[in-house]
Amino acid sequence: MSSKITVFIPYNGFDHTQSTVQNFKQSDLIDSIYLLSQDESPLDGCKSLKIDSLFSSDTFNKINNNTKTEYALLLLQDTLIEPGQFSVERFLQVAGSTGAGLTYSDYFAKKEDTRTPSPVIDYQIGSVRDDFNFGPVVLLRKDALDKAVQSLKEPYKYAGWYGVRLALSRDYPVIRIPEFLYSTVEVDTRKSGEKMFDYVDPKNRDVQVDMENAFTDHLKHIGAYLEPKFDKVKETGDNFPVEASVIIPVRNRTKTIKDAVESVLKQKPDFDFNLIIVDNYSTDGTTGILKDFAQKDKRVIHIIPDRTDLGIGGCWNVGVHSEHCGKYAVQLDSDDVYKDENTLQKMVDVFHSENCAMVVGSYMMTDFNLQQIPPGIIDHREWTPENGRNNALRINGLGAPRAFYTPVLRSIKIPNVSYGEDYAVGLAISRNYQIGRLYEPVYYCRRWEDNTDASLDIGKLNAHNTYKDRIRTFEIYARRQKNSR
Repeated sequence: MSSKITVFIPYNGFDHTQSTVQNFKQSDLIDSIYLLSQDESPLDGCKSLKIDSLFSSDTFNKINNNTKTEYALLLLQDTLIEPGQFSVERFLQVAGSTGAGLTYSDYFAKKEDTRTPSPVIDYQIGSVRDDFNFGPVVLLRKDALDKAVQSLKEPYKYAGWYGVRLALSRDYPVIRIPEFLYSTVEVDTRKSGEKMFDYVDPKNRDVQVDMENAFTDHLKHIGAYLEPKFDKVKETGDNFPVEASVIIPVRNRTKTIKDAVESVLKQKPDFDFNLIIVDNYSTDGTTGILKDFAQKDKRVIHIIPDRTDLGIGGCWNVGVHSEHCGKYAVQLDSDDVYKDENTLQKMVDVFHSENCAMVVGSYMMTDFNLQQIPPGIIDHREWTPENGRNNALRINGLGAPRAFYTPVLRSIKIPNVSYGEDYAVGLAISRNYQIGRLYEPVYYCRRWEDNTDASLDIGKLNAHNTYKDRIRTFEIYARRQKNSR
């Protein structure tokens, strides 16, 4: 087999494809170039492959069958690609010396004559979310691709690429080259907070089902799939001061904390509850607002931690381990509000009707003034009783509001971080216990400029994704261990 490379480029008739083709033709390592299109209209010097969609399993069968070289270079986006100096050679050098099945690199995002660095992150065993960013260019080893395509359990309309790269990762290294090997024109210029909910858009439901099927098959291959068999939640006999506590960690939220507190105090459940606010050394007047609430209403427990090294997760631990915490601990972020006076009752009712250690509700996305914004209601219907605990590893969050059976949460502890702590503890709970679901919206989630994930720079976004991938890595290992007992 030739050590050269076969290139596959999506083609939708745009002029930039001709430039991309000419750029790759300058390398002596390129054997042939195929255009992937829904019609047969090749450019000069290119071959054509008619496909149904870019990411179907049928497309990857065709890519595999038409790769007669040792490697296939695939563009994952229809965009302009400008290889850097000896870029193709570097891809091939690293792939050949490491035995990588999939090789990818950092790149520059180009706008007019300005190039902005766009580093990606290293692949790990927990990099299983279907939106993992490899950048628009990947190099695939032919024998690895062949094995991966053959391993697909079923034909996928949308999850062909996802299934292939999961299969590749099972048997071959997935290697990132931390060098900016090419430039591209950024296709999706939305802010991070606008992209993060694409997977729950109702129009993408068929895509998500396809992804779930491919991912479930992957978990079975690696020994991390959990059957729908759950431990029973046991009563501990502890005496709790109230049935439920709402816990709000807060720092510097004068604009929103009053609304959050009032949405709790107007709750009308048929049980006693309180509100524990862990004030993490606010400096903007938030502390004064909370002291005023605590003086006027005995249900408000205002706590300033002894420690000064706490993130959001650490503040949650303070609240949960407080003597004031009730049997159930219910989440509310400091810039969000409960929908109406029935939210707390509805959340706790799920604990009473189901034997679960955690309950996740549904919420509506709003602007600062509580007006609905796209994508609207987030109900995480991908969380099914049968497969939710597995599918949760594929996505970046579990939903809101979240509520916990306090003894279980106290036993697990919450990571002392300010991003992903809720996801980490949710995965840990789901490893052993059923998680109850409430699919009607009971919570308003505000999107505004001070949200922690509303508009992240590339460095912070990569740090967040790396951490959540690491959490998934921990969890996959833990589930393997559980299955091996």
